[in-house]
Amino acid sequence: MSKKILVTDDEELFLSQLEHTLSSAYYNVILARNGADALSKIASENVDLVISDFKMPVMDGLELLHHIRERYYHIPVIIMTAYGTIDLAVSTMKEGATDFLIKPFSAEHLNFVVGRIFNHQRVLEENRMLKKRIEERYSLSNIIGKNHKMQRIYETVSIVAPTDATVLITGETGTGKDLLTQAVHANSHRKDKPFVKVDCGSLSESLLESELFGHEKGSFTNAYKQRIGRFEYANGGTVFLDEIGELTTSLQVKLLRVLEEKRFERVGSNRTIEVDVRIIAATNRDLKEDLRQGKFRRDLFYRLNVIHIEVPPLRERVNDIPLLIDHFVRFFNTKLGKSIKGVSPFALKAMMDYSWPGNVRELENVLEKAIILQKGDMLETIEHPDIEDTCGRENGQSNYHLPFREARNKVIEEFERGYISNLLEMSEGNISMASRNAGIDYKTFYEKIRHLNIDPSEYKRPA
Repeated sequence: MSKKILVTDDEELFLSQLEHTLSSAYYNVILARNGADALSKIASENVDLVISDFKMPVMDGLELLHHIRERYYHIPVIIMTAYGTIDLAVSTMKEGATDFLIKPFSAEHLNFVVGRIFNHQRVLEENRMLKKRIEERYSLSNIIGKNHKMQRIYETVSIVAPTDATVLITGETGTGKDLLTQAVHANSHRKDKPFVKVDCGSLSESLLESELFGHEKGSFTNAYKQRIGRFEYANGGTVFLDEIGELTTSLQVKLLRVLEEKRFERVGSNRTIEVDVRIIAATNRDLKEDLRQGKFRRDLFYRLNVIHIEVPPLRERVNDIPLLIDHFVRFFNTKLGKSIKGVSPFALKAMMDYSWPGNVRELENVLEKAIILQKGDMLETIEHPDIEDTCGRENGQSNYHLPFREARNKVIEEFERGYISNLLEMSEGNISMASRNAGIDYKTFYEKIRHLNIDPSEYKRPA
């Protein structure tokens, strides 16, 4: 659809020339003889750009510019004049004009200026849409999980995000620590500033120091030019230090100073740089064990651990698996152009029974492969050796290699786990109701729950 340009000038001949030039470039042109006429047409037309003469009767170009900025601030305005000076151009731009043209000008120059403005508008719109998609993606409402542990995490993030508190996120690989980190940033007052991620485990100590703090030209071999570090680049925004447990002791000392003073020096420089950044750190290591072994500084740990979020592994939030499956099926349907309706009860049970050592990331990868290979509209089986072993238990085949007593005990335990889990699901975590439905006294039922390491609170609905 062609862009609509309103051109206003009190000289009929010049107005006709502009109309011809712009129409030849496939723009939809609307003409106005003065500022008042232009305002009237802007009110009734969906105008994309205004080109106005500076001196006109009834209402001049500057007054028209003021009205457009008050009522239609999104419409770019080009001011034309035959009496152009640098001072006039500067003052007009300060009043809100997008560009300034001095008559006479060529058709090529006019088309260049108009094209540049529309390209700039297109980039702004793309950035706006990208920002909107990012905000939607990292909205708390888009993080999947009804498990009570996840509900507590959402509540913590919603409270902590608007503050500048340092956050430490821990959990196994693949649990979604990155997603939570970006949710904290996206829901903070820093969301329009940089979000900078640094993988502390992927670089050597010297490279990581330069990456974090920057360096001066000649400060070390191959330092051919000055480079700003991630902290300096992220000024005003958020720095995400992933795998913080991999930092060497010397870098831990320098990071501690940034946390305490918001100051540092580039490698090879004596000049102190001040920054305003929020720091979020994540790790899959047991930092308390590292503290005991002297691998991690206690003072740094306390500085990082202002707000601690522990992300549970997927095996501890089994009731979230159907929600995650539904989410990934819809996601990969869109991404891959498929039309999978869902998973069969058999495949769902197999995935519910599997322990998912790779957590949500493993589930995502398994489902992507299954959806790519699936020919029908329903996922009947999941091609994964460990899940297939789980599926085999439907027929009791996976226990044939075990001694009789061990196989029998395993089958009984699996039956009890599934039976009790279903009762707790129906009773929403109410142990008394579940034990009554099972026909078992409360004490025996509770002992079985403890033996099977089942957490009844996982089945409670969030308030």
